[in-house]
Amino acid sequence: MTLRERLAAALARPAAGLDLLPGDDPDGAGETAGVPVPAAVLAAVVDRPEPTLLLTQRPEFMRHHAGQVAFPGGRVDPDDAGPVAAALREAEEEVALPRGAVDVIGLADRYRTVTDYLVTPVVGIIPPGLPLCAAEAEVAAIFEAPLGFVTDPANQRFATVMWRGRERPHYRIDWDGRRIWGATAAMIVNLSRRLRAG
Repeated sequence: MTLRERLAAALARPAAGLDLLPGDDPDGAGETAGVPVPAAVLAAVVDRPEPTLLLTQRPEFMRHHAGQVAFPGGRVDPDDAGPVAAALREAEEEVALPRGAVDVIGLADRYRTVTDYLVTPVVGIIPPGLPLCAAEAEVAAIFEAPLGFVTDPANQRFATVMWRGRERPHYRIDWDGRRIWGATAAMIVNLSRRLRAG
């Protein structure tokens, strides 16, 4: 089975019985309990002999999510045709990933953050060796993590953190001196549960 076939099959599986994570807040209300803001991220799998996942690290000076590891992505703008267009636009803006270089496979499971974003992960495949360049205002580093490592449940640690006076559960994945946690780790966990269900 090719990488494309494997990812497509995983995304096509019914969600029932996969124990997917719906969001940061187990009660599902989010921090403001308002209407969530649509957002999208690009979960780009690099087509190497051992596939990797393209990730970014946010600059330490950012007001929100400083230093955190994330997929390229952000809010769905009114001019975007939908989550795919938003994820591709954001990836181009953040890491200079050409939209035409992404073979979009499909949409993964939406995830609601505690800050009331409803994030749609867009899964795609990109070739290795693209000349990516970080937008310094949004991205401090671009790196790849082995897909097999980050989707292995043995490397996905469940933990809790105090945030705004409440204990919040989350997953974290430590790889090569970087900590992937929060919504990004949760979306990887969901993808891994789909991949391993086949």
